[in-house]
Amino acid sequence: MKMKKFISMLMIAACVCSMAACGSKESADSEEEKGGEEKKTLIMATNAEFPPYEYHEGDDIVGIDAEMAAAVAGELGMDFKIEDMAFDSIIPAVDSGKADIGVAGMTVTEDRLQNVNFSDTYAKATQVVIVKEGSDIAGPDDLTGKKVGVQLGTTGDIYASDIKDAEVEQYNKGFEAVQALTQEKIDAVVIDGEPAKEFVKDAKGLKILDEAFTEEEYAIAIAKDNEELLEQINGALKSLKESGKLDEIVAKYIKSDAE
Repeated sequence: MKMKKFISMLMIAACVCSMAACGSKESADSEEEKGGEEKKTLIMATNAEFPPYEYHEGDDIVGIDAEMAAAVAGELGMDFKIEDMAFDSIIPAVDSGKADIGVAGMTVTEDRLQNVNFSDTYAKATQVVIVKEGSDIAGPDDLTGKKVGVQLGTTGDIYASDIKDAEVEQYNKGFEAVQALTQEKIDAVVIDGEPAKEFVKDAKGLKILDEAFTEEEYAIAIAKDNEELLEQINGALKSLKESGKLDEIVAKYIKSDAE
């Protein structure tokens, strides 16, 4: 009897251990399933010194690009995060995988296409020239031989290098170039049209020339080896355009001349 009782106890103990092991596995599997359900985060690299596309408002980064990219993330069922950095660090961040997308009023150029892919266009823009009131610069052709300020790494920086005999001064932020103009350290600033309006509005004695320097389109930068994300983002942009959401975001920050 004692032997039978001992064997029975061993069998019960074995079952308990087996159940415990199964419970542990089920718990681990459950944790794995939970982990699989976690949302991915879409990380956007930008330079938040470019109103109305991206700029600081208290502790937040707001603007057309910030809201548009957040809406894209929403379309894709993803969380969203913005990483602020120098403009010329954005493409390297996307190329290296530190960020998923680069959104910063960025124009598609041949040089940039060597390192990243670009989405469909989400906004059109112009490069303009800011000068002081009374300047002898009346149009882009008059920039020949002048001191021209630009934001480092931007389209304005790229195009300004083609101005004959011009001395191009690069600044990390657009407003720094405008500030240098007010201090008469340079003769003009070449920069995107909408930020130019903001800078001129906040500075006395400056004006934007009527003739545009260039016309261009903005797109989202994506790593070359991430074709899947490129396709997803183009799909999300199409949806935002068709629903009118993209126009709604732009209208929130850029008022029409009639308003």
